[in-house]
Amino acid sequence: MGYTIQAGAFKKVENAVRLTERLKNNHGLDATYFLASDKFFKVRFGNFTTKELAKKRAQSLRDAKVIEEFYIVRPEDYSVARQKQYGTDYLREALVKSAKDFIGVPYLWGGASSDDGFDCSGLTMTVYQLNGLNLPRNSKKQFDAGASIDKNDLQKGDLVFFSLKGKSGVSHVGIYIGDGKFIHASSHGKKIQVDYLSSNYFTNQYIGGRNYL
Repeated sequence: MGYTIQAGAFKKVENAVRLTERLKNNHGLDATYFLASDKFFKVRFGNFTTKELAKKRAQSLRDAKVIEEFYIVRPEDYSVARQKQYGTDYLREALVKSAKDFIGVPYLWGGASSDDGFDCSGLTMTVYQLNGLNLPRNSKKQFDAGASIDKNDLQKGDLVFFSLKGKSGVSHVGIYIGDGKFIHASSHGKKIQVDYLSSNYFTNQYIGGRNYL
């Protein structure tokens, strides 16, 4: 990841979704939202080669009243940049922490009401982006992009894939958090939650795990 723009501080997730969709649909920016440590929903977007380019774009959006205050996230601010200093385990723990921050959140991708449902691959993509790693947008491409890993060798931060609802091939993804558990945006009517890989349902639908580190 290069330099990224962060904007917004919303109490309601619907407001973060609204800004995310406006940036995506009206301005062609790959925007994602997340729940920050201060319990406000914030939005990040863009991937700029220099701080100056990021700042220029942010200022133009502020002048157009699309955003208000903004913050430029530097490449060195991401967990992946600290991996060399602290090791891969540090990055894996950071991925798990980011995923846990979403537990209980109605992850709304593509709309501003719970009727629009949840998007599993949007969640995993966002968790990785928040730590400085890029993933493809949909679960099938995420599956293809990773290195295959045996179920018994899964580590924190790896992604786990399933074939749900009688579909052939990959149709669902979650992020492994250790101890046989994973976090995922499950389905309509449910919030982001923790489940066990050992449950009969997910055992029968499991396709494989992927590592990206």
